[in-house]
Amino acid sequence: MEIKTKSRIIVFIFALLVWFALTDIKDYQEALIGIGISLLITFLAGQFLVTTAKSQHPVKRFLHFIIYIFRFFWEMIKANFEVAYLVIHPMLPIKPGIVKIKTKLTKDSAITVLANSITLTPGTLTVDINEDKKELYIHWIKVSSTDINETTKEIGEKFEKTLTEVFE
Repeated sequence: MEIKTKSRIIVFIFALLVWFALTDIKDYQEALIGIGISLLITFLAGQFLVTTAKSQHPVKRFLHFIIYIFRFFWEMIKANFEVAYLVIHPMLPIKPGIVKIKTKLTKDSAITVLANSITLTPGTLTVDINEDKKELYIHWIKVSSTDINETTKEIGEKFEKTLTEVFE
């Protein structure tokens, strides 16, 4: 099977599952509309999800994706408590700044998910990406170090290991 065809099938299934998860389907018309919208999404953007043949088994990659989801939610919960502490603290001990992290990810989709994961975690915001050097510039609410290796370890590596298994 061609890579574009695989990509379109995966996009269709994913879009349909999202439609069914977000919609309270009461009759067949809503299901047909979901199928139609999923087909439209597949037609417009179906070839962009899978761009190369993967060497890992899809089930293994899916399990790593589930692990990534749990890790992401855990990191988000921890960051929420850290930001809440910073806000409640009477001296407001923040030290905002922009730091640089390196990534070993090579695929655009993997780097995008990493950047979005960092942005969705409270206290951090991805400002820019240098594609040539594989660097991300992150605004951090409480900069503890400006060393690129330490900031990479503290911000990026918690997501990067699992994303490598999913995307690379």
